[in-house]
Amino acid sequence: MSGTYLGMPSFPQAAAASTRDMRLRGNLRHATHTIRAKRAQAVEELGDWAELREAGAALKERTLRHLDHYLEQLEAAVTAAGGVVHWAADADDANRIVTDLVRETGESEVVKVKSMATQEIGLNEALAEAGISAYETDLAELIVQLGDDLPSHILVPAIHRNRDQIRDIFRKKMGSWGRAAPEGLTDDPAELAEAARLHLREKFLSAKVGISGANFMVAETGTLVVVESEGNGRMCLTLPETLISVVGIEKTVPTWQDLEVFLQTLPRSSTAERMNPYTSTWTGTTGDDGPSAFHLVLLDNGRTDALADTVGRQALRCIRCSACLNVCPVYERAGGHAYGSPYPGPIGAILTPQLRGVQSDLDASLPYASSLCGACYEVCPVAIDIPEVLVHLRERVVEGGTAVVRGQKTTIKPAKGHAAERALMRAARWTFDHPRSMRAGQRLAARTRRFTPRRLPVTSAGKAWSASRDLPRPAPQSFRDWWRRTHRHGGGDAAGTPERGEK
Repeated sequence: MSGTYLGMPSFPQAAAASTRDMRLRGNLRHATHTIRAKRAQAVEELGDWAELREAGAALKERTLRHLDHYLEQLEAAVTAAGGVVHWAADADDANRIVTDLVRETGESEVVKVKSMATQEIGLNEALAEAGISAYETDLAELIVQLGDDLPSHILVPAIHRNRDQIRDIFRKKMGSWGRAAPEGLTDDPAELAEAARLHLREKFLSAKVGISGANFMVAETGTLVVVESEGNGRMCLTLPETLISVVGIEKTVPTWQDLEVFLQTLPRSSTAERMNPYTSTWTGTTGDDGPSAFHLVLLDNGRTDALADTVGRQALRCIRCSACLNVCPVYERAGGHAYGSPYPGPIGAILTPQLRGVQSDLDASLPYASSLCGACYEVCPVAIDIPEVLVHLRERVVEGGTAVVRGQKTTIKPAKGHAAERALMRAARWTFDHPRSMRAGQRLAARTRRFTPRRLPVTSAGKAWSASRDLPRPAPQSFRDWWRRTHRHGGGDAAGTPERGEK
């Protein structure tokens, strides 16, 4: 991998390559099936899971409706507690702010807590251009960084790697980043974890600047919350002299009490644990404990645009549990890299096109990276109706229309390559509005069913659809004709009552 998502092809192209990688598919199948089985067991322990899910969705929805109010409240609380708040309209703003803050300290190295927001804006690359080295401290993120790779899962970024591959990466790359891997390192998980611990310990003890994201921000107190499983986050949040947190504005919750819901649903949906081993909270600065300087960078980067979409804004409820990835048949076969975004899987298919727009071939293809089976909605702990948003975004891709882009209402042109789809959908709409035509078409299809081909011609617009499936053969008769024949003496339509639109 190149270490960047720039230049990634559209999802169908990327997935065509990744689905042929048998080792990748084996790694993904084993990992996702294991995680989702454990999650199901953890969720079943709670008799009020459905109520918690509804409460989480309602809390997020209420917060999004009044996000301006809660963000101002958050800024005031963080400032009162000794922190400094910065507002970043986009990735360039955020990278400039963080780079300047690190330069002011005079340091050239930082340690990082796992953060989706910093991946989204490409912070590591921006810091590298400024001569600043950023060291990932999450074990999976460390594997990805040492391997010059890209994350492929929200919760387990190195899910596409097996133990043999991780051992080889540690042997080859650890020495060039710091403490080398021990001699004779095997693929035993305990040995791999110990090698990472020894390597990272030097970074923790020497770093003067830490960079993090946050799972939640409490507006009433200015408190930030990070949940994790390894303890590396606690080290990054407490040992450095300066802490910089880059957080999406949608991570705000109104009150401390609201955490009660999410600290139950997040660990069970993500790691299948009753609670996270490490839940770190901090409010501003103190004179005796933790960093002496705290900076909060509030990141928009397309979130306000998504907020303006009453259907698409559901994506901003996401608490990054990754449960939707672990049940998605498309993700399991294609892998996370095919999505060309730090946010893979079903949530990435609806979040990325809203943050980045649907102008590029890659972003326009993401709403189609789904079978619409609905499994993602069933497991989502905040009840995001991902299939609904996928269909909504597909309409935007095909039909264009009005959307908010960088805070301004903009008319989006239909994406290229969808002319046949638009024509087909318009023809279907006309047919459904004219029952006589629909019935005539059904009868014609039934009488010519023996001539239905198994595949569409390779030159047709539907060739991709039929490349991996047979065309369904029409039924010998439509349901309405069957009903008329078998219920000739019934009421309504069966008795010959004219249908809507007939005379």
